[in-house]
Amino acid sequence: MGDHCATGFGRIASALLWLGVVLAAAPTWADGPEVLPSAPIMPLGGEDDRPTTAWNQFCSRVPAECAIDSAEPETLTLTPANWALIRSINLRVNETIQQVTDQAHWGVNDRWDYPDDGKGDCEDIQLLKRKLLAEAGLPRRAMRMTVVIDRKDAGHAVLTIRTDRGDLILDNETDSVLPWDKTGYEFIKREGSAGMAWVALGGEQNRIVVASRSVSRTIGPRRLPTRARTRFR
Repeated sequence: MGDHCATGFGRIASALLWLGVVLAAAPTWADGPEVLPSAPIMPLGGEDDRPTTAWNQFCSRVPAECAIDSAEPETLTLTPANWALIRSINLRVNETIQQVTDQAHWGVNDRWDYPDDGKGDCEDIQLLKRKLLAEAGLPRRAMRMTVVIDRKDAGHAVLTIRTDRGDLILDNETDSVLPWDKTGYEFIKREGSAGMAWVALGGEQNRIVVASRSVSRTIGPRRLPTRARTRFR
């Protein structure tokens, strides 16, 4: 995805090592005075949507990471302990992974993958956060990869955590975990919770967005600016 997604440095190994520290410390954090957030539920667009091509390729390489476990809950019951865990993993991964474009990293325009060498772009960083949170015991089904248009009119990937207190966003553009409606983003689509189909959100309809640089293209009545880093397929 786009080169605007870049901050931080380090290796994935340090993130995995740090996860053990987080888990050991979580009971202590649960005793703190932290107030749990609340957020509205993200509105759906009323129809299924197609995943990005790069997502399909990722699922072909790592099918277990895309499988839906119907025994898992679709929403997470937010507690002080798992709220502290979510915020900490979001911060640590943002600090640990060196951001590079897919073109510089893989030699392709768009690829979704784990940043196993300590490098990646926005979707790779969110995939790592979900992996670490799932390994810590949070239900993967409640953590959905999501495509948005950011404040720069650029395609971008974030991680939505669906909770009993609303939908929260993990992002590499900020170390804060925010309610989805406080991000300033236009939400386009996210993974579904019942199968491989994605679901359209409240953003523009009838387009597939990949968070990467592209040229403008007319879709219906609107012509997007050339600066928009989105690919339509």
